[in-house]
Formats: sequence, structure tokens, C-alpha cells
Amino acid sequence: PGAVAIVPILDDGRWVMVRQYRHPVGRILLEWPAGKLDKHEPVLACAVRELREETGYTAREWARAGVFHNACAYSDEGIEIWFARGLQAGAQSLDQGEFVETVFHTEAEVMAMVHRGDITDMKTALGAMWAQRSRSEGWSLDWHPAP
Repeated sequence: PGAVAIVPILDDGRWVMVRQYRHPVGRILLEWPAGKLDKHEPVLACAVRELREETGYTAREWARAGVFHNACAYSDEGIEIWFARGLQAGAQSLDQGEFVETVFHTEAEVMAMVHRGDITDMKTALGAMWAQRSRSEGWSLDWHPAP
């Protein structure tokens, strides 16, 4: 059905991320909050839901970076990357059996982890690079109020 990943940006510039164990790679990964679309679910509604469920945060504004195909040689799945700002903290609402730790990092910390190969998740590396370029090189993001 596709998926979304959210790059949540706090007012102080830090990024809200999650740490969770991923069975296919057998280790804990640092990632953006993300999740699969429910059947017929609008993509932004999924992003709003996943941000709240995994981190407890809600956002005042949203911007879409685009859809990216992470394994186009054997899968047609696309992941849409969304940015969220104007964050308000709240309580996580995790699914049964889901264990997700919310953590906070600066852009410099995340980019260093991407460079060292500590962050191997494609959507996280791509979202971090997009965020960095939107701030430093003018890659535009079209911000809209939350639905």
C-alpha cells in the first residue's frame, strides 16, 4: 500500500527520531517515524497518525518532499517523505507489542551518523539529506497548516 516517513523538526532545530529493533537486519535502527498506509488512507492522514502514534507529537505545519522508491528492482512500493514543524509533545499511542523509543538529535549528529554508516535506513538517510539541503541550499518545501 505504500508508506510514509516523517522528518519532525523541533522549534530549536533538533530532529525527533525513533529507535526500534528491526528483525530483518537484526538490530536497533535510528529512523524517522514511519509507517504503512492503511487501505484507502490519504498519505498526509497516515503521516499525522504515525507521528502521533510513534512519538506522541502533533504538528502545526506539514510539507511534502516527495515519493521515493526504495527497492525499484523488485518492488513497486513508494515511501512518501513529509516534514513536520510547530511540534507539540503528547503521549505515544503504540500498537500492541510495538516498542519505539523517541530520541532527539541535531542535524550535525545525524549527518555524522549517515556519513559513518551508522544510519543505514534509506528513508532516514534521504530525509536527513533533504532536510539539510532545504535549510542550506534552498531546496524548497511548501508548508501547509495541519489538516
